[in-house]
Amino acid sequence: MYVEHLRIPVGVGALHAERVGRGGPPVLLLHGFGTCAFLWRQLAPQLASAGYTAIALDLLGHGESDRPSDAAFTLDAQAEHVIRAVAALRLPDMAVIGQDIGALVALELAASPRSRVTSLALLSPPDPDELPGVDVRAMQRNAALLALSSNTLFGALPALAPLLRAAVADPSHMPERLIARYLAPFVGPDGLNQLLQRAAAVEWSAQARDRLRAVAVPVLVLDGAEDPPRPSLDWASVLPQATIATERLAGASRLLPEETPTALKERILRWLDGQRKS
Repeated sequence: MYVEHLRIPVGVGALHAERVGRGGPPVLLLHGFGTCAFLWRQLAPQLASAGYTAIALDLLGHGESDRPSDAAFTLDAQAEHVIRAVAALRLPDMAVIGQDIGALVALELAASPRSRVTSLALLSPPDPDELPGVDVRAMQRNAALLALSSNTLFGALPALAPLLRAAVADPSHMPERLIARYLAPFVGPDGLNQLLQRAAAVEWSAQARDRLRAVAVPVLVLDGAEDPPRPSLDWASVLPQATIATERLAGASRLLPEETPTALKERILRWLDGQRKS
């Protein structure tokens, strides 16, 4: 199977991308907070085997992408970085799959006239009006207590590990080795500080929220059945011009690619194939 690792300049730095497959319709994959492109290690090859070209990006400041000290990391800024990366890759019309805050970045891409997004799949998207979200707020409180303690030997681990564990319904789906893999970009004496900077940037401008009203593509919203429902979140009012389908996948909380990869693959492929035929 064709796999290519790329460095894509976006002005303030470069984004890391992994392209799996070639020649098929492109599917852009955007991870969420506390994870990276590694999240898509199971889905991307399955998309490629089905005839698609999967492009998994690390958002700026995450994974193997650059983390320039003078760059903006807000969701508005992340969307701009991704738009520039998509332009550099010269991608044609594309589907976008985003998890957590990656789902909000995906929505911004769909709202931008500079992108060519044909459909969206949003996996456990946060409520745009409740950012940065319950898990990130809990991590920030926990990290504040850690900063006050004298023991800083563990860096970002005590802050990130509880967030990752809270994102799965079954603890076996987030073993220590997987936590260590997601922790890797934040290892070192400045790791906790960088993680907290990324958390503080989980915000959206009012203008970005308003731009969502322009999204007019088919949208699939997937949540985990073990994640508490959010009755106050009405995607039809957030995306008044979009055609929206919602579904809850059994046996999972928020981190669907880790907890239910087979069911997610099947649902995503049905969605992608249906969009190609419509």
